[in-house]
Amino acid sequence: MTDLQQFIQSKKEGILNIFFTAGYPHLDSTLVIARQLAAAGVELVEIGMPYSDPLADGATIQQSSEQALRNGMNLAILFEQVKQIKEETGLRIVLMGYLNQMLRMGEERFLQNCRDSGVDGLIIPDLPMEVYQSQYQELFGRYQQAISFLITPRTSVERIRLADRLSSGFVYLVADNSITGKITDDFSPRQEAYFKRIRDMQLTSPVLIGFGIRTARHFRAACRFAQGAIVGSEFIRQLSGGVDDEKIRRFVKNIGRKP
Repeated sequence: MTDLQQFIQSKKEGILNIFFTAGYPHLDSTLVIARQLAAAGVELVEIGMPYSDPLADGATIQQSSEQALRNGMNLAILFEQVKQIKEETGLRIVLMGYLNQMLRMGEERFLQNCRDSGVDGLIIPDLPMEVYQSQYQELFGRYQQAISFLITPRTSVERIRLADRLSSGFVYLVADNSITGKITDDFSPRQEAYFKRIRDMQLTSPVLIGFGIRTARHFRAACRFAQGAIVGSEFIRQLSGGVDDEKIRRFVKNIGRKP
């Protein structure tokens, strides 16, 4: 069991994972946001590696990625920022990005940088599970990097089981057949039936629900079916006017509030 998986399993439920894009809204915002999230009680963050063609992301995260790239963000700067975040906050850190970013740096160099900077795990939506299993699983293990695979309402039972076996962080349950940032007030009965179906499969890996989590009602509903949830686009929207300590603290408190 990886450190990330052990951490999630120890929490069991109610895990709030906040996503934000490295280098947005400003190049030095990454560390500032991480400090403020840690101070607000968040223990797990997902940091987006800005990329020019983010296929799984909706308009909000795409725009933040484009701005971060204009700000000068790159992987070398990101790894330095992550190292400082880890040293100052102790946050569990998952990087979310794309296969080409790892390939361009070189797989082994990329994973070594992840380990040396304190990254706990990775989400790479366009890395096929079979390719990971045949080419990268041993390498990820050598550099102590957990990986989390995504499943959707259209994922077959066979592939859900494969994602469960291969995920060494958590299974990322995508709430709908859509990109990130879809705005709804509640989960539909169809979505809740899907969440229940996955819960009833009794996966061995912890499960976090993402895509479209934007309110306390969404978060509470997700936590009925999984160990927690990932909030991304809605948090990015909160940063559009600048990084504000009180605003971040209030956002985290509101998402996790009891009814």
